[in-house]
Amino acid sequence: MTSLMPDRRGGLLALVVALAAGAILLAMGREAICTCGSVKLWWGTVQSAENSQHITDWYSASHLIHGLLFYFFAHLLWRRWQLFGGKPAIWALPIAVLFEAFWELLENSPMIIDRYRAVTVSYGYEGDSVVNSLSDIGFMALGFWLASRLPVWASVGLALALELLTLAVIRDNLTLNIVMLVWPIEAIRQWQAGG
Repeated sequence: MTSLMPDRRGGLLALVVALAAGAILLAMGREAICTCGSVKLWWGTVQSAENSQHITDWYSASHLIHGLLFYFFAHLLWRRWQLFGGKPAIWALPIAVLFEAFWELLENSPMIIDRYRAVTVSYGYEGDSVVNSLSDIGFMALGFWLASRLPVWASVGLALALELLTLAVIRDNLTLNIVMLVWPIEAIRQWQAGG
């Protein structure tokens, strides 16, 4: 299988896209770091003002899964492009970073922040700090890189393990996050609040 990892130009473009997303988030009025005044490597308390404010948290696993999924879709597209004499797949990571950056901008918009507050157990959700958003993009890139190195079964196993781990520990994961944003189910919200 041909690697979808970028050359130096693609890697630089991915970095520029991530930094541009950080600049846009700052321009949107997002806090650069936690308003608590510190930057911690890990924050594990989900229902707190510092959730999504530091470098890593339980939701970092979801962003790593994004990378695994983006690699899968990029691989499918690359195979199709090859059939039509398409261009190199070195642009796959910058495109994935662009999608992840778009999600970070959308996730930190008033519309999505209000949606989280209205339909999930994240009643006091304030959005991410810029440091956390950039870390989320980094975790997506890590997942993309891991998928480029792991056999398919290992990528699938890693995604499932992360989903089950976060489900067991915090009663939330990527799947439930999507379900609750798109089609909220009161029984799930009650179950999540019970933990």
